[in-house]
Amino acid sequence: MGKFKRHSSVRDSKNSEPKTNLWFDISTEQWPIVYCNHYNVRFGGLEKLHPFDAVKWANIFQYLKEEGLVTEDSIAKPKEATETDLLLVHTKKYLNSLKWGWNVAAIAEIPALVFVPNFLIQKLYLRPMRFQTGGSILAGRLALERGWAINIGGGFHHCSRDKGGGFCAYADITLLVKHLFKYEPQRVRTAMIVDLDAHQGNGHERDFLGKEDKVFIMDVYNSSIYPKDREAEAAIRCKVKIAPFIEDREYLALVHRNLEKSLDSFQPDILVYNAGTDVLAGDSLGLLSVSAHGIIERDEMVFKKARERKIPIVMLTSGGYLKKTARIIGDSILNLHEHSLISLTDKSL
Repeated sequence: MGKFKRHSSVRDSKNSEPKTNLWFDISTEQWPIVYCNHYNVRFGGLEKLHPFDAVKWANIFQYLKEEGLVTEDSIAKPKEATETDLLLVHTKKYLNSLKWGWNVAAIAEIPALVFVPNFLIQKLYLRPMRFQTGGSILAGRLALERGWAINIGGGFHHCSRDKGGGFCAYADITLLVKHLFKYEPQRVRTAMIVDLDAHQGNGHERDFLGKEDKVFIMDVYNSSIYPKDREAEAAIRCKVKIAPFIEDREYLALVHRNLEKSLDSFQPDILVYNAGTDVLAGDSLGLLSVSAHGIIERDEMVFKKARERKIPIVMLTSGGYLKKTARIIGDSILNLHEHSLISLTDKSL
């Protein structure tokens, strides 16, 4: 297969109308690894008021380039999610609320944004989030085609259809799943979300309340920290509340046992893996004590179990608030490659 046209759409075989402009084909010479420079947040220094590394995604990609895994031409570069794309999940009222600086400041947890003109907020914060959201939706489709995909970004698990929070302005996880349900109904009827970010994924949980027969959520989280959303917990079919400062051995045993149990009881058509690195020891927001090696072992475990069962898996990088997490994510992706859990041409489904 030759080079793809980057802005072509995946089309319904029965007609010429595009399913979604966010989906497109990639060539066999390209990795189903999704990233573009538009992911990164630069606010003239204001981003430093938040503990999040606002250029984490660029650092991950740069490291993978330096290690020789990818090049600028060998990745999939997503398109920005449009209002039409977002309205598949979000309410018009919520999207309109993002035109107000005070609301975006609360979501981004940067109070100083109240004083920034909205056109700059759109350009420098919300536009990068829309590109990452487009990347998550594209990665979902690529995972179906190639067996796996990684969005070097996304995982905004605190945002639901009508409310943002915790740095999450768009519900990319819900959008990823709903796009597959809508446009690939013959291939994707059920989904599993494995959320291993340190925080409860209350956004996608609220969106899938009452839909537990179609969307199985496994969430392993520190229940003593944000968001403490008891109502959203009702959507979790495998709930694993962990104590602060848990370390590798106990943490990995809990993930292993509960992932096995979840996959034995529910056979999804796709697995969405929210691979937050805020479980890392020293992260002031996650308040857990998992080592870098533990995170790499965790990611390998999740991929191995999905690949063994021939379940397409899409990984989102989600939270992780220390500068060194970019290197850990890069090392984890390299480890997946070294163990043949991801490869350039593999499609073992």
